[in-house]
Amino acid sequence: MYGLWGQSMTEWTPGAALSAYHAGVVIICELSAQFTPEAWAGPTPCPEWRAVDLAGHLRCVADNYHEYLDDAPVSLLARLMSASAGPPSLARKLARQNAAELAALPDATGPEHIAAFAASARAYALRVVDVWDMPHHHYRDTLVTVGGFVGAACAEWHLHAWDLARSLGKDYRPATCEVLVAGWQAGMPHLPLEVPVAVGTCAAAARPGPATETVGAGHGLAESDSWRVLLRASGRV
Repeated sequence: MYGLWGQSMTEWTPGAALSAYHAGVVIICELSAQFTPEAWAGPTPCPEWRAVDLAGHLRCVADNYHEYLDDAPVSLLARLMSASAGPPSLARKLARQNAAELAALPDATGPEHIAAFAASARAYALRVVDVWDMPHHHYRDTLVTVGGFVGAACAEWHLHAWDLARSLGKDYRPATCEVLVAGWQAGMPHLPLEVPVAVGTCAAAARPGPATETVGAGHGLAESDSWRVLLRASGRV
């Protein structure tokens, strides 16, 4: 559910947040266990990445989160966000960073990358509890706390789980989409969510077309619609 000014009415608290966070790590590990060596060399919804590349990206992202926390609130990410660039510029800069980090990774198999990712991601979750309300970075006039940035991490894990599932010819939908929406809003102020104009039904969310509006007062979404909103916001649909 959504209240005034597009804010999720689902409370973003450490308990719900970390439950969704760990669920994302678990599903990534479970999906990865289904890959054959041949499947790791196969394509993903990200045209430039094979499945093994996506596994390496997850490993890099989890390690980056530790670095951002080490240096908060003056990390590399904080400096990038403080420039108040628009979403297209931020996306280009982050894509270049992702590509450079992936190229610098040592050769490893998909399972090796995923094992390193899972260890790093779980260690990060242990670190954030005691500094939940500490400033992580600013974007324009919005402060993102460490706890808020966990919302970005939750979205990252579950969206990449969807990528892995699609690589296997399957689909994936999180059990708690509303929590992920709340996390996105807490951690991704540079990418405001948009919803189909005709909200409230699965059919409306699934219908193709450009008609969208920023999430605002009085909107309530079904879980299926919430997931569609996140897939759309991340550029996957």
